[in-house]
Amino acid sequence: MNLFAQVMAALLGTIGFSIMFSVPREYYPLCGFVGGAGWLIYCLVLPHADAPEATLAAAILVVFLSRLFAVWRRCPVTIFLIPGIIPLVPGGDIYWMAYYIVRDQMELSADKGFEAVKIAVAIVLGIVFVFQVPQKLFRAVIGAAGK
Repeated sequence: MNLFAQVMAALLGTIGFSIMFSVPREYYPLCGFVGGAGWLIYCLVLPHADAPEATLAAAILVVFLSRLFAVWRRCPVTIFLIPGIIPLVPGGDIYWMAYYIVRDQMELSADKGFEAVKIAVAIVLGIVFVFQVPQKLFRAVIGAAGK
């Protein structure tokens, strides 16, 4: 699948999760943008790094955009963060880990499980890193963009 199709799928999937999580309608486009931008960064970094590193880069962007949009729209950051992070969740690796357990292929299962844990830790680190940035910075960025 080409890059444009992947980003559009992430954007639409993020909007779908926004609907499922009862995000107010006016935030759907921004939520979709956050999820699509995160997946774009993931796809651009992945050829040059492994999946956890690409996920970390994408998670940092997702959290940064989520905080920025939350300040801009004066709403909770979780409105953008939770649906926006969904495309990065290692669901495929978790599926394959369970599949290999059922097939009694424990070495492959352990590999997939460890990869899923590394990706999950990368997501958490991306969230923690960006939440260490003071709120004043985001207000300053929004204030400067409004002038």
